[in-house]
Amino acid sequence: MADIVKENGAPEEELEEVDVVTLTDENGEELDFVVLGEAEIEGSVYMALEPVENPEGEYVVLKKVEAENGEIDLITIDDDDEFERVSDFFEDELFGEVDYDAE
Repeated sequence: MADIVKENGAPEEELEEVDVVTLTDENGEELDFVVLGEAEIEGSVYMALEPVENPEGEYVVLKKVEAENGEIDLITIDDDDEFERVSDFFEDELFGEVDYDAE
């Protein structure tokens, strides 16, 4: 946990640590993303990522695959059905309704 310290030196609040990954797009530009979640669905692993600089509040879902050199790549999901299943999973997990009546 990290403290935010105001200019007068008093702690403001504690923040939860977040995982940030840097990805390189097709134009060679590096962008930082916060990892919102990771899940294995039907034998494949997917990640939901939110751009650090994100004025619209949008996120992307990418598939983790092992490259020939043994490194892990994150790729876009081209299959519409697969994308729909994975997107629905993350929508439910990340933004599903909260049941305030549950004990």
